[in-house]
Amino acid sequence: MTQIYTILFDLDGTLIDTAPDLAVAHNHVMRKFGHETKELVEVKKNVGKGAWVMMQKSLKNKTINKEVQKEMTKEFVDFYGKNIANNSKPIEGLFEFLDWSKTKNISLAVCTNKEERLAVDLLKKLKLFDYFEYVAGHDTFAFNKPDARHLTNVIEIVGGDPKRTIMVGDSEVDEMAAINAKLPFILVADGYTERTIEQIKHDVLIKDYVGFDKIISKYL
Repeated sequence: MTQIYTILFDLDGTLIDTAPDLAVAHNHVMRKFGHETKELVEVKKNVGKGAWVMMQKSLKNKTINKEVQKEMTKEFVDFYGKNIANNSKPIEGLFEFLDWSKTKNISLAVCTNKEERLAVDLLKKLKLFDYFEYVAGHDTFAFNKPDARHLTNVIEIVGGDPKRTIMVGDSEVDEMAAINAKLPFILVADGYTERTIEQIKHDVLIKDYVGFDKIISKYL
């Protein structure tokens, strides 16, 4: 059967609710370096742009020198990598949708601003990795979202057609990547963003993957 469609997914907040484990790692670093910890709801707003950006937003106007930035980022990545799947869970209905996609010969890939090795490890630990033909992290290429090439390179790698590809994500970073790559964009509600649903341009809004096959069927 010939491939009929390609779906690109963000990871954090889109495929998997990773905020609980990210928040624990974030607060571990904050405590270790003498800064205030944050509630889960605050950490969620700053996920998706990289570890340092997330912590920097929590620090607000505090000036942190480059060496300490590197130390904090390394501490975050090391701690998070060891505790990556303690409380992270796939979004409801995801396994059922991925199984359905495979019966339709839809190509599935991940485009995340998480480190590639961390993304792969998380997907493997949650038994999701084998569903995806390719996983691109923020360090896979010399560029990452919202750069269109983060998406278009993956489409090319999996042998897809940009005119028959859609992007699924939960934030303005995913929105802009989709716009830059000229792809339709499906927004997952309650995502990891400071913006409201109204502030993120999208073609379709979903809250989870229950019944998502009916939405995708309209694109096939």
